[in-house]
Amino acid sequence: MARTRKKRPGLLFGILGAVVAAVAIGALQLTANLGYDDAEEQLTATASTASEAKSTVRDANEVLVSSTDAATLILDSDTGALVDPASHEALAAAGTSASEVAAAVERTLAEPIPSPGEKPTWFWELYGEASALTADREELDTLTARLGDESEEIDAATTSLTDAAITTLGVAAANATGLESAHVSARNDNVIALRNAAEAVSTTIVIDQEAADSFSSLQTAAAQLIESENAELAEKAGPLYNARLEIEAFARSIAPGVLLEFDWAPIVNGYGDDGGMGGYTTWWWDEPGRAVILLSNSVAEQWPADRSKALVVHEVGHAISVKCADMYDASTQDSIEKWATAWAISMGYTDDANGVWAYGYPPQSYIDAAAGCR
Repeated sequence: MARTRKKRPGLLFGILGAVVAAVAIGALQLTANLGYDDAEEQLTATASTASEAKSTVRDANEVLVSSTDAATLILDSDTGALVDPASHEALAAAGTSASEVAAAVERTLAEPIPSPGEKPTWFWELYGEASALTADREELDTLTARLGDESEEIDAATTSLTDAAITTLGVAAANATGLESAHVSARNDNVIALRNAAEAVSTTIVIDQEAADSFSSLQTAAAQLIESENAELAEKAGPLYNARLEIEAFARSIAPGVLLEFDWAPIVNGYGDDGGMGGYTTWWWDEPGRAVILLSNSVAEQWPADRSKALVVHEVGHAISVKCADMYDASTQDSIEKWATAWAISMGYTDDANGVWAYGYPPQSYIDAAAGCR
């Protein structure tokens, strides 16, 4: 007899269930993979944007920190001789604000930028990791937005600090002129150094180490100007002190635009005893704005006699001649002396101590020309 096999519905259903489960798992695996890949792609793009924002903000913050450091050096070197307290305090306040902004930015820049790790295998791992990647992306979006806000804060702080510093430097440069006027007895070299330092400071447009160095040099020049005047005045101390200062002020009043420095000695050019007076002027053709006048003490002893004034004016004629070099022949010592004599005459000083006694009367052409040299 032949055997008849019985159908086994349980086995069939088991197979069908396994197939359905496999299909479902495959669908879950595919969906999880696609979801993970999308989350990874979005995180990678957001991380790239955040990294670029960080780089831009870091560069701007480095400039702000550098400017803040320079401003601190400016404040530290400020002696108060050229900068008023209000300008100093305004720069200090801007520097404090800039430091606070820079510190906050540094904390933001220190925050890490996450990146996807190794991709998981199973769908339940993929789903979980995709959610974590999405959370990281959202945090990066927040970080990027914060970096944008802080970039604006950096710009504002940099502008405020730069404006305050340039104002401070401008005040110092402008006040250098007043300091020079208040210390007219300073040596020429120190006056010129102050002018050069003030010029360098006045052209500053960026607050950096160079700006701080320029400001420091100006402060040093200002201090040395005062020191040199004190030294000069100490040299002039004695019974003739007031007369010497009056003579120097008189000479400066008739030589606008020329720096005059004065020295005194008992004998100058062989004169100074028995009522004689001597003078000697040194000037530089390549530096027409300066001269040094050496006078005998007897000039101060006889001041304000006409002959004393006439001799001083003759020496000033030498000092100012570089402003009018094309008006006369400076090729011989005689013509140079005749010019200084003519200049004194053109200024109305006719006592023969004006140079006539020592060098003779100058040509009328020289006197006429000298009248145009002021």
